[in-house]
Amino acid sequence: MNNQLFFGLLILVTVALGATAQTLLKLGASGNLINIYLLGGICAYGLSTIFYVLVLGKFNLSVAYPIVIGLTIVATTIAGAILLKEKIPFSQWMGLGLILSGVCAIAFTKNAP
Repeated sequence: MNNQLFFGLLILVTVALGATAQTLLKLGASGNLINIYLLGGICAYGLSTIFYVLVLGKFNLSVAYPIVIGLTIVATTIAGAILLKEKIPFSQWMGLGLILSGVCAIAFTKNAP
């Protein structure tokens, strides 16, 4: 497996775990102080942090942070719309499009030699 594919998958795993954590925390927020959703969300955040540290070991912070956070915002919003049946207004979808354009601008910019 080439390095670019591996690190791309590493970023996607980090994003997926972060979005999963957010969704689980939302599901557990209306229950008891300790419930399976909250515990699952905390565990997903812990795993996400471990993978994020691996990402930081290979990318500049100025590249890794906006990519991971931007994609996590997009993934979390989509999870909210699909899994939690949240209504997402058009303006918010437009904002997600802007976030994705910024992520692409950062991700696909070649560093000057």
